[in-house]
Amino acid sequence: MPVILHRRHWLRASAALAAAAALPSARACEFWSTTLRITHPWSRASRPGETEAVVCMKFDDVQQADRLVRVATPVARSADIGGLLARPQVDFAIPEGQTTLLAEEASFLRLRDLNHPLEIGRAYPFTLVFEHGGEVQALLSIDYGGLPRFG
Repeated sequence: MPVILHRRHWLRASAALAAAAALPSARACEFWSTTLRITHPWSRASRPGETEAVVCMKFDDVQQADRLVRVATPVARSADIGGLLARPQVDFAIPEGQTTLLAEEASFLRLRDLNHPLEIGRAYPFTLVFEHGGEVQALLSIDYGGLPRFG
C-alpha cells in the first residue's frame, strides 16, 4: 500500500507541474474578460469624510474593441469617468490592439459617495461590466504612495 501512495503523490506532482508549464502565468492583480486583460485596479487610501476616490487600472491584450459600461462595488454608491474624457456615467472606450490606461493624470474612474474610508493595504470587491466582454469580478487594491508604473 505505501508504494501506491508514493506513486499517487508523484503522479499528482507531475500533473501539477505540467499544468503550470502549459498555462499562462497569472498575477493576483490581473483579471480577464473575454476580450481583454485588466491589470491592477487601484485607488489611494481615503480620509474619513472624503466622498470620492480616483480609480486607476490598465487594459491590454485587447482582442476586440470594447467599452467599460458599468462598475459596482460595495464601497461606493455610484461611479463615473473623470479627467480628460469626463462623463457623468461610466462609459470608457477601449480600442482593439492597444494598451489603454485609466490614470490620475488622464481619464480615470471616479467612485462617488463612498460608504466608508478606503483603508491602505485593503482590497475591496469590484465588478467591471464591459459591453462585449461581460462582467468581471475583480479586486480594488488600496495603495498610498506614488503612481504605480505599468510596464
